[in-house]
Amino acid sequence: MLTTAAALEAVLAAVSSSPTETIDVATATGRVLRQVIRAERDQPPFDRVTMDGIAFSFSDYDLSEDNKNRYTLPIQAMQAAGDKVVTLESGHCIEIMTGAALPENADCIVPVERITVVDGNAKIDSEYEVKKGRFVHPRGSDYAKGAHLLTAGKVISPLDIAVIASCGITELEVATDPLVRVISTGNELVAAGQPIEAHQIRLSNGPALVSLLGSHGYRRVEHDHIVDDVDTLRERLRQHLQEASVLVLSGGVSMGKADYVPEVLAELDVEVIFHKISQRPGKPMWFGKGPRGQLVFALPGNPVSALVCCRQYVISALKEASAASKNPPQFAALASDVSFKPSLTCFQPVKLFSNAAGQTIAMPVKTNTSGDFASLSATDGYVELAKDQTEFPAGSATVLRRWIVD
Repeated sequence: MLTTAAALEAVLAAVSSSPTETIDVATATGRVLRQVIRAERDQPPFDRVTMDGIAFSFSDYDLSEDNKNRYTLPIQAMQAAGDKVVTLESGHCIEIMTGAALPENADCIVPVERITVVDGNAKIDSEYEVKKGRFVHPRGSDYAKGAHLLTAGKVISPLDIAVIASCGITELEVATDPLVRVISTGNELVAAGQPIEAHQIRLSNGPALVSLLGSHGYRRVEHDHIVDDVDTLRERLRQHLQEASVLVLSGGVSMGKADYVPEVLAELDVEVIFHKISQRPGKPMWFGKGPRGQLVFALPGNPVSALVCCRQYVISALKEASAASKNPPQFAALASDVSFKPSLTCFQPVKLFSNAAGQTIAMPVKTNTSGDFASLSATDGYVELAKDQTEFPAGSATVLRRWIVD
């Protein structure tokens, strides 16, 4: 069996780059950028006033003790944000609003709280220390025109939208979202809302996998349920292979007589790349590549196994295809001792919290076999425990995978 590292390497090696498409900026959040974003103008594009008050020239602020009028300046005009720049006359001030461009010849701002306006004159509080350049955000101090602001591979966030909009951009080149088919297999499965017999179980893996993929930004995900019948399985999988670029199957990959998935995939010319990984949960996982480069993941039917394998391998493959920038690994310290005897990598579900030292702490959460999906709702992710070790003391640093956010 492959190690988990070798399995992930094999999955990523089989991935082809997604095509690029152009979309409206309004729909770009969560997509992977495929272009460089450069500044349209200096930012700010002018000397920007950051406080309501008055603007004047520091040279007009006479500091000599015998000048009894040094704190008083006649108001020439008012300039608000968006107004054209006023040219300041010597010995005067201009009422100014936050966000406005600094008037020509002005280099000082005194906030409105420190002035008194009487008969068209602004009197500055005598205890206020006037400083040249205070409350002025200089032109280009954030970045200059043409500056490199966002790089291809960035997953676009709401904060990035502000940057993109500031550059006057209305359309973006992004990685095309793949069409993913999540396929549940099994005669025993009954969808929510349908009558169910005592010997049947509710179909839960499919909806959970669709939701997990959606939480990572993959919206073009559709679900299908196929019964354990070779002919039906063959026909429906053939159709899905024609229409989708990624297939994620749940169930039918173990060694039972009704586990037809590997056999049918071989008939459909899907090349097996590996079957089984030295891990728990998720050991029976199968992975292959279709005749047109389609990625096919056949995950175990046990809910914990299916979700772990989807998070570990499927989502990693989709990120690779989109050329999303790779985030550095995250780590967490175990909150308690863990003992794991089998010579397999253990993906241990955990609940996360932080301590006073700012560490991320992972509290192991026991699951009652890999079919216990109810216990997973109390977890935030899982940690990876090395296969060549059996005892993991509290405080051990472990690689962390969050269910939703890296």
